[in-house]
Amino acid sequence: MASPSRDTLFFSESSSIQIDPYLPDTSLDKPASCSNRPHVTLTFATSLDSQLSLAPGVQTALSGPESKAMTHYLRSKHDAILIGVGTAEADNPSLNCRIAGVGGYGGEGLQGQPRPIVIDPRGRWQFAEESKVLRLAGEGKGRAPWVFTKTHLDEERMRALESVGGRVIVVGQEGISEGRISWGYVLSVLDSEGIGSVMIEGGGAVINDLLAPENVDLIDTVIVTIAPTWLGKGGVQVCPDERVEGGARLPVARLANVKWVPLGDDVVLCGTPSRA
Repeated sequence: MASPSRDTLFFSESSSIQIDPYLPDTSLDKPASCSNRPHVTLTFATSLDSQLSLAPGVQTALSGPESKAMTHYLRSKHDAILIGVGTAEADNPSLNCRIAGVGGYGGEGLQGQPRPIVIDPRGRWQFAEESKVLRLAGEGKGRAPWVFTKTHLDEERMRALESVGGRVIVVGQEGISEGRISWGYVLSVLDSEGIGSVMIEGGGAVINDLLAPENVDLIDTVIVTIAPTWLGKGGVQVCPDERVEGGARLPVARLANVKWVPLGDDVVLCGTPSRA
């Protein structure tokens, strides 16, 4: 087994025991899913005023060290990690897992490393050699990304992606709904590719779209880190579209099976979405 690098993270067993009931079931005797989609965990860090960042496109640190380690622990328990192109461009994220024992951080191969998925409808993500996710894939410290798009990428980006084992999934009309890439289509494709669980991290457009009334039933688990800070007006807020039935406005959903887990200065909210 390789020695872990200096940036390896550790998540305590006492904390993981509290989080584990909300994670995908990876037992070998689990029956095959009949839903044609992976287990979906929606997770993000938010301020006390339900904001993800100070302004669109501005990277804003919210999670403390304990909850940051938890995020990487969650990544180790999912087959894939999904973000939108806005987050890919603004944050240049690594989209890998640095928990001790996974591949590249003390483990063998790519064991425990999630597959990065980027939703990029117009093909605007200008990844290149400076892209962290591609660099880490080349170093054997993460998997190469898959990109869902409605258009074809140029040859230079295709070569860069394919050189580390990535791929582009061009979405045809069967995967488009009201001009957008359908979440049902994305999850169906991932299921067909053997992805049994996906952790969706953001950004704001992705989170609000998944929490919208027509999509919230696709979410199995919600894990939210709440930081003890207010960001103020003008930030990127978690606030999905309203739900209206019979002319009456109703709550979009609420969480059931709720647990609050303190981690350092933060608190983590775990639950399962319910319309009841």
